[in-house]
Order: sequence, then C-alpha cells, then structure tokens
Amino acid sequence: MMTDQLIRATAANGGIRAVGCITTSLTAEARTRHRLSFVATAALGRSMAAGLLLASSMKKPQSRVNLRLRGAGPLGGLCVDAGLNGTVRGYVNHPEVELPLNDRGQFDVGKAIGVGYLQIAKDLGYGQPHTSTVELVTGEIGEDVAFYLAHSEQTPSALVVGVLPSETGVDAAGGLLVQILPRASQNEPLIELLESRISHLNKFTQQLREGKTLTEILDYTLGDLNLHILGEPQPLRYYCPCSPQRMLSALKMFGVEELQDMITEDQGAEISCDFCGNKYHADVNELNRILAEIT
Repeated sequence: MMTDQLIRATAANGGIRAVGCITTSLTAEARTRHRLSFVATAALGRSMAAGLLLASSMKKPQSRVNLRLRGAGPLGGLCVDAGLNGTVRGYVNHPEVELPLNDRGQFDVGKAIGVGYLQIAKDLGYGQPHTSTVELVTGEIGEDVAFYLAHSEQTPSALVVGVLPSETGVDAAGGLLVQILPRASQNEPLIELLESRISHLNKFTQQLREGKTLTEILDYTLGDLNLHILGEPQPLRYYCPCSPQRMLSALKMFGVEELQDMITEDQGAEISCDFCGNKYHADVNELNRILAEIT
C-alpha cells in the first residue's frame, strides 16, 4: 500500500493547478480511533482529504483550514482540521450511524449528512481567520467544497474525494483537486476539455486501490497539457496536538461551581478529546490546583 502523501502540479502553462493526495492510512486511523461506521468513515475520510487539498495552497507553515459540516441527517455533522504541514484530524458527531447503500451501490454520505451548511475557516498564520459559509449542495463533500471554491473564492474547481472502507480497515482513500487559475479563466475550450476529463474521474479511489500512483492519475488527466509535477511528495498523517496540559487548562472553562462538584462528588474528572479520542484524567489534587488558579 502506498504511503499517505500529497503532490502538487501545474498544467496548461500555469493555467491549471492540480493537487492530489492519498489518505488511506490516516483515514484508517480515524476509523479505529472513533469507531466509525462505514458511512461515517466515508464522510470523515472524504472531508479530511478535502481539508488537506484546501490547505495545500496556503503560504505560512502554520496555516490551517477548519472545515465544518452541519446537517439535518443522522450523522449530525463533522469537523476537520487540516494544515499546510500535512497533518489532519477530525471527528463525526454520531460515528455509530449506519445507512444502506444508495441506488448507485455507494455509501450514502449525502443522506447521512442531510440538508445543512458547510463552513470553512482559513487561518492564514496571521490576523483573524477568514470564514465562509455556503449551503450544502449534495452533502457528498466533493461537490460541496467545489461549490464553496466557486462561490466564495471565485475559482472554478473540480474536486474528487473518495473512501473505500473494508471489513478490516480502509482499502483506499484520497482526493484530487483541479483548478482553473485566473490566467486561463477565459479559455473556454480549455475549461470544456477539463470538465470532460474530470467527469471520467469518478473511479479515482478505485484506481488508488488498484495501485495507480498520483502521478499516473494526473498524467492520465493532464499529461497532454504540459503537466509539471512540483517538488517531492509531501507526507501526510493523522495528528492531534492535545496533551494532558492542554486538557487540564480546558477544565478552567467549567468555572468554580462545576469544578467544586468534580472535587466533592466525583473525586476527579475525565476529559476526552473529540479529535483523537484520547482520554485524560485529573485527580482531586490537580482539580484543587486549577480551582486555586481561577479564584
């Protein structure tokens, strides 16, 4: 199995930007950490790939993208945090939810998410994060993020994301983002050609499972348009920076009264990180110290 990675490329003499990623291992880790159902694995895996693709065009090393979907479907929504540095984490509100396959024999992510909205916040590494919100088009993730790019960033884009869970893990996961840059935005023949090529990428994840590399898939799609791969593949991984110190600090938000109840009634506290599932314990002495700090 190929390692999780991201590659960047240009085509059409700089008129097209393309980014591809393999996220199989990190999606499998998320599935294990959060005990995700098949449809929840598909939803979160697609969203993590989309987050990494969005973060790939940012500039500052500490830049990050936060992607939130809120819907009326049984999953309730999900959250993904992805960085330019190749790290990503995420969670689903109701990871145990399972649904029958749709009429195309695919995991029904759209129905699981339901009607709602997509919010994307970009932390550029300076100033306040820039946040945009759009209504969900299908809930299938790829189309929704492409809609966001077209309407919030005025960048015509095609985004393909997919996940193939198996009984034992994840067989393949990843995504491909292709964008028309301003210098080619009026080139109608190029746009029509690209739309035709992208329409044949509905088996992108299947190609990954069969062993096709990202370079091979990009070459098949854009090879005759002066495709140029930029640099070496970037490693990707599931990573959460939570720690006992951060979790203890978070307890301060509960206030004096609730902290006192934790001490006298519960004889301690347990905190679970939504993003990675790690659990942290605070004994009475630690709670008394936190209580003293805020009083």
